Amino acid sequence: MNIAEHVERAARREPDHAAVVFEGKVLTYGVLDSCASALADSLIKHGVHRGDRVALYLPNIPAFALAYVAIQKVGAIAVSINSIFKQDEVRYIVNDSRPKVLFTTAELLPNVPRPHCPSIEHTVLCEGREPDEIALETWLDKGSASLRANNMQPDDPAALLYSSGTTGFPKGVTLTHNNIVTNIRTAAKYSGYRPEDRLACFLPLFHVFAQNYIMNGCFEAGATMVLFRRFVPDEVLATVHRQKVTMFFAVPTIYIALLNMDLAKYDLSSIRYEFSAAATMPQEISRRWTERFGRPIYEGYGLTECSPFAAYNHLVTHRFGSVGTAVENFDIRIFDENDQAVPVGEWGEIAIRGPGVMKGYWGKPEDTDRALRGGWLHSGDIGRMDEDGYVFIVDRVKDMINVSGFKVWPAEVEHVLYRHPAVKEIAVYGAPDAVKGEQVRAAIVLKEEQHATEDGIVQYCRDHLAVYKAPAKVEFVKELPKSATGKILKRVLRDQAAGESAPG
Repeated sequence: MNIAEHVERAARREPDHAAVVFEGKVLTYGVLDSCASALADSLIKHGVHRGDRVALYLPNIPAFALAYVAIQKVGAIAVSINSIFKQDEVRYIVNDSRPKVLFTTAELLPNVPRPHCPSIEHTVLCEGREPDEIALETWLDKGSASLRANNMQPDDPAALLYSSGTTGFPKGVTLTHNNIVTNIRTAAKYSGYRPEDRLACFLPLFHVFAQNYIMNGCFEAGATMVLFRRFVPDEVLATVHRQKVTMFFAVPTIYIALLNMDLAKYDLSSIRYEFSAAATMPQEISRRWTERFGRPIYEGYGLTECSPFAAYNHLVTHRFGSVGTAVENFDIRIFDENDQAVPVGEWGEIAIRGPGVMKGYWGKPEDTDRALRGGWLHSGDIGRMDEDGYVFIVDRVKDMINVSGFKVWPAEVEHVLYRHPAVKEIAVYGAPDAVKGEQVRAAIVLKEEQHATEDGIVQYCRDHLAVYKAPAKVEFVKELPKSATGKILKRVLRDQAAGESAPG
């Protein structure tokens, strides 16, 4: 077993079929496979062997896919580093995972503090040039294109993807060949990938969803990945028409932005399927999309720790507001604080069991035991399940707001506020309160040429929710803090609020 076999199979079947399209250039499966073999051979010649780590500190460029496949062919472990990380963040991940080789670009190279990263023996530039630095092309020229993927055991580690670190230092999620191979096959099956499909990928490849669900799932199906450096609306939407993109993958904040754009000037008729990932899709946004375009935005559910695909809102029966039911060979349950299953309809922590669940956190056995206790991955998400097994996410455990002992789930308040005609985007979060413990706050981005007042927003919430769930404070902002994947960072808002209330 080896993840890289999906590229080898596609290269044998259709060597001239496009694997990656990027900025007008095409990388075929035949070229991708032969170049990955040559790079893998060079990695071996430079001392990289099974089980060694190799870091990918790269933006969305074809070299990411090329280096990733080469690493898998060797049987080494691909370590993904967020391409917006700076020196201290890069140093932490490098010294935690200890890669022998690091692939990066000339632009990002200054963020690699090599004197403080003793494990790195070679740094390879995949874009741009610097004196005395190794260029990717040099290693490609020196390697043998005939090398085939190493036969790995199913439980052998294949990838390290670091958690977002919202509650401390990031943890390296260790995914095995079996984790990823089974997960991408399930993804391709449930989303219905076909060889003739063209999948838009502007979400970052260092993130588990783009890396596995889009890139690896695409290669598993022998389809084409239309790759973008990032989401630039005009560029992406124009390319959708030019490249006849059929499958569109985004996060809720991007769908919200698209709903507030004039899309009439773009021909998006080639798209047959939309999928939302990385954060819960507000039900109101999902309904508005379906009413406008005549098809649902499909949703799934999972975590980096389960490769990530664990649930899917089915092609057969799509239910608004749900992330679907467990996919094949997975089991999802809702647990109480004692890890006992709760009755149908009651909320608790979502627990997951299945072939995609991680081997563990790299070098952190206690954290691993805590997350995988009882043989179940404890997600940290709060949800409920209906009588048909459809899962509805309530919120993250850490996002719950405790107002005088009353639990307030931000997602519930956000769901109401997305129905307000002036609201474009919103984040509801908790802030310290000397009397009530915490208070509800809302940061709101208004639609263009729309107006709202704090009193009006508060009253709107009081008209639709219990009074204690209404925000105590509303702030109108130009934009919300977001991660590289487009996920709203409520911890930033919480930290700002905590700083305001701290004694001076």
